[in-house]
Amino acid sequence: MEKVPTRLNVAPVPPDEIFALNGAFFADTHPQKVSLGVGVYRTDDGKPWPLPAVEKAEKQLAEENDLMRHEYTAIEGDVPFLKIARDIMFGFEGKPSEEAAKARIASVQTVAGTGANHLGALFLAHHMKPRNVWLSNPSWANHMTIWELAGVPRKTYPYYHAATRSFDFDGMMATLENDAEEGDAVLLHACAHNPTGLDPNKEQWIAIADLCERKKLFPFFDSAYQGFASGSLEEDAWAVRYFFENKPDMEMCVAQSFSKNMGLYGQRTGAFHYITNRSATSIRDVIVNNLCHLIRGEFSMGPRIGCTIVKKIMSSEELTADWHNDLQVMSSRIKSMREALYNELVRLKTPGTWEHIVEQNGMFSYTGLTPKQVYALKDKYHVYLLKSGRASISGLSQKNVPYVAQAIDDVVRNVL
Repeated sequence: MEKVPTRLNVAPVPPDEIFALNGAFFADTHPQKVSLGVGVYRTDDGKPWPLPAVEKAEKQLAEENDLMRHEYTAIEGDVPFLKIARDIMFGFEGKPSEEAAKARIASVQTVAGTGANHLGALFLAHHMKPRNVWLSNPSWANHMTIWELAGVPRKTYPYYHAATRSFDFDGMMATLENDAEEGDAVLLHACAHNPTGLDPNKEQWIAIADLCERKKLFPFFDSAYQGFASGSLEEDAWAVRYFFENKPDMEMCVAQSFSKNMGLYGQRTGAFHYITNRSATSIRDVIVNNLCHLIRGEFSMGPRIGCTIVKKIMSSEELTADWHNDLQVMSSRIKSMREALYNELVRLKTPGTWEHIVEQNGMFSYTGLTPKQVYALKDKYHVYLLKSGRASISGLSQKNVPYVAQAIDDVVRNVL
């Protein structure tokens, strides 16, 4: 049979490292294998944890048996959910005095935080046309892909100081000061920076906001861990709220995810918020209209079940209180596992400094391990983490911390 040449011009692309690593972990039959790759919460037994508040909400929804539960919503998404998502992000409490501030925010529902990042990048590429988007070095790998597909040139600002395993604030500020141009977008992690776990302090956030305002840069916040990182919705949204409240003449946007803080990983529940300056609130509805144009051509509307769970939780004082308690449970376990790993490495007198493990914040730790050491951990000990040395602390438990620490100690001593 004669072969017909394809019209496609395609070449292989590298597989997604996180999902490939997770697949290798599941295929591994070693009894002591440990997954420190994928960013999902696990209990101390290594099991998924449907949040108790979510389970109660699901039970109530099942009992209500709403006949509309599988119907279409609006293109912009579930409107009551969007108001709840906005209020969680920006701290609104329903006071009449907040109406002017709310008028600055154009909100639409998205396919989780990834979809919010993608929609925001696409919207800016079409309607603001930034010369560049500045991403932290390092950043979540998917940020690079999202902005590449949006067609916006990507540049990076220093973020991680390898020698001290600390946040490179001076490097970030100097690069943005000297090289960023008016109208450039700057991607900022609202809290629990992925992958380093290092966040600016409040004084540094104030300086970053001042620089963005003075240089007329466009802040693009990715908020994936609100409430999950510290256990406090307010603390984890501090940077976003500071920019919003104290820079009313500066426009910005926020990609918001409920994957981590409500454990709705597979429900793909998120929102995108575009914030106008205080003199441009008249175009808010036009912004929503244009966002809907992009949504309609791509996925029509956001998924319904996850946002319905969020609404059910936030419409009940009891379930809301339960959810806040769930946030404390998750954030506290992550912090305790950081301390446990640090203490074990200190006990073993593992060469180097490990204070950064307890100084970092959120789900991930940028361990400082080299790619060779990471490969040795996988090959010899069946401990899986990204080649950058990023470890998901959620994969640690009281049972496996001694084993993981001993493995790290061995590769640090013997693998250069």
